[in-house]
Amino acid sequence: MSNSSSISLFLLLAFADTRELQLLHFCLFLGIYLAALLGNGLIIITIACDHRLHTPMYFFLLNLSLTDLGFISTTVPKSMANSLWDTRAISYTGCVAQLFFFSFLITTEVSLLTVMAYDRYVAICHPLHYGTLLGSRACVHMAAAAWATAWATGFLYSMLHTANTFSIPLCKGNAVDQFFCDILQILKLSCSDAYLRESGLTVVSACLFFVCFVFIVVSYVQIFRAVLRIPSEQGRHKAFYTCLPHMAVVSLFISAGIFAYLKPTSNSSLSLDLVVACLYSVVCPAVNPLIYSLRNQELKDAVWNLLTSCFSDPMLSSAYHLS
Repeated sequence: MSNSSSISLFLLLAFADTRELQLLHFCLFLGIYLAALLGNGLIIITIACDHRLHTPMYFFLLNLSLTDLGFISTTVPKSMANSLWDTRAISYTGCVAQLFFFSFLITTEVSLLTVMAYDRYVAICHPLHYGTLLGSRACVHMAAAAWATAWATGFLYSMLHTANTFSIPLCKGNAVDQFFCDILQILKLSCSDAYLRESGLTVVSACLFFVCFVFIVVSYVQIFRAVLRIPSEQGRHKAFYTCLPHMAVVSLFISAGIFAYLKPTSNSSLSLDLVVACLYSVVCPAVNPLIYSLRNQELKDAVWNLLTSCFSDPMLSSAYHLS
């Protein structure tokens, strides 16, 4: 039996036991991580540099990409390092920091997705008032409010979760059944019923996220009602495809998160927990840029213009000097 005060490190879940599979996991996560860095980085640079994309929708997308970069960087690099160096260890301080930033960034992500749903609602249901309700100043204020939610309620929420989790006596060892320091998995290491207070807080937090999810669903119900009243078929398709990326991201991220934290822990399988955790913490930040750019010709054109301007100018310059 161990006590939380005597624990100096935690052992994270290993994806594989053999060296070959560990290196395969490292290469797979490295590819996903680089794809997330490249995709989100391109979106951030493109939106920041192209004045045609300085609209509320792209402004919130830029903030979402920043959050995704922080979100995936909280868990994936440590998991890759452990596979590369054939270890499972994470220090006690590192585990505390990882849990705090994970909670903080997941709050920011949900806040931004909720604000983006309101942005689409105003754009489609009240297009004549869109410039007034969501002008450049208004969207800055709304994005600032989303970040303020993370810095205020999110910061306090993360501090409360982290303090509660690590103040509970841990009597069942230091092996965490997840590839990062997850609240629910650490609570499984606690003594008897000492975890009930933090478990209640986790359920309340999941319910608050569920309220955000309901707000997003209600917003899209109103959007679909407005879209169905659009007389032209082309107009309906354009409005629908404008909302499709956000719907896909919300469905993937929030539904996976709600399932992970509200499902019964008594009969949950380790492999299912691992798959769901990878879905909302690794896959979502990596595929978000692809989802948002797949049906968005304006964004794809802007990214292409940025890439061609970066690579063509030096070539043209060298060709000019050679001539």
